[in-house]
Amino acid sequence: MVTIQNYVRAKSLEEAYELNQKKGNCILGGMLWTKMQNRMIQTAIDLCDLGLNEIEETEEEFSIGAMVSLRQLETDTGLNAYTQGAVRDAVKDIVGVQFRNLATVGGSIWGRFGFSDVLTVFLAMDTEVELFQGGRIPLKDFAEKKQDRDILVRLIVKKTAGRFAYAAVRNQSTDFPVIACAASCVGGEYRLAVGARPHRAVLLCDEEKFLSGGVKEESVKAFANWAKEQIPTGNNHRAGAVYRTRLIGVLSQRLFCKIGEA
Repeated sequence: MVTIQNYVRAKSLEEAYELNQKKGNCILGGMLWTKMQNRMIQTAIDLCDLGLNEIEETEEEFSIGAMVSLRQLETDTGLNAYTQGAVRDAVKDIVGVQFRNLATVGGSIWGRFGFSDVLTVFLAMDTEVELFQGGRIPLKDFAEKKQDRDILVRLIVKKTAGRFAYAAVRNQSTDFPVIACAASCVGGEYRLAVGARPHRAVLLCDEEKFLSGGVKEESVKAFANWAKEQIPTGNNHRAGAVYRTRLIGVLSQRLFCKIGEA
């Protein structure tokens, strides 16, 4: 059970950041994972009054506030048009609509959860995070960092020309994924993001140029075999490492073939 001693609706990011420097304090998101913990929170910091619950689109990028819900991602017309539905595919099986109405982008990305469909799909894009203290950094670099006391303000998805596809395998509908994969071709570079390994999602770029000659059956198979060698997997109660590795090969082939047809 979570016990909260004090609750503060921050009036500015500066105030939220200062409060968050104390170890016993915590930034609130949707509270869906936090409430499952057995912990004492000295001061709960709510960002709900800071205007971070909107998806803003310009000619160059999408700006996704940290308090945007997963349901907003699922239903945003512009974002899903740009990603050919990949974002919608990534979040539509996360528990249920009520859950997605509460879960936030900020919490999903900041947590860097191994099971995160959200982190996986955005890793495959030209994405940055904006931190209050750390500024804008690539999502890939952020995903590799340890958690600190900074505040994630927003997610920025650049509208780099690209094609995207997402797929995950679950033991049952709405469960955590056994493996999650997002494939993309962004600015001519082919990428594969893999999450639920069951470790934190990682990004693999086609450094060996398997797909440089185009998406063909032989080249896709060669990339998939290489990806299985490059991406480590592990065991947990949902699946074993060998099974996960095989799924990486299968899903990566399917996704890149889908991208090639787009």
